[in-house]
Amino acid sequence: MLVSASTSQIAEVRDFVGHHAEAYGFSAEDVHDIKLAVDEAYTNVIKHAYKFDDTKKVQVKILTGEKEFTISLSDEGVAFDPSAYTEPNVAERIMLRKRGGVGVYLIHKLMDHVEYRNEGTHNEILMSKKR
Repeated sequence: MLVSASTSQIAEVRDFVGHHAEAYGFSAEDVHDIKLAVDEAYTNVIKHAYKFDDTKKVQVKILTGEKEFTISLSDEGVAFDPSAYTEPNVAERIMLRKRGGVGVYLIHKLMDHVEYRNEGTHNEILMSKKR
């Protein structure tokens, strides 16, 4: 599925992934977690890779194996550098009522495996959940 990098597409992306996760046999709770992780990753592409340029595109793919369900989001924007990432103090952010800044943390907590790939101008995040 190829979509514009626009917040108006979030529901479509979430529904696409949720439909495939349900068909793969995940529980309602797992489907919710997968949709939330995809929501966070897609939002990060919009905000950080493309700087809210909704003329840009994001490729969303579902890859399935016998026991693993993987979502791939690909873009041509500014790459995320996982080596520069510092895990947030979530309790402190909640206490101080700070919004945002926990998307990458959530993705890693909700999914079993997360991998970032960057080849030239092509960026990809792969998020996998075991069945």
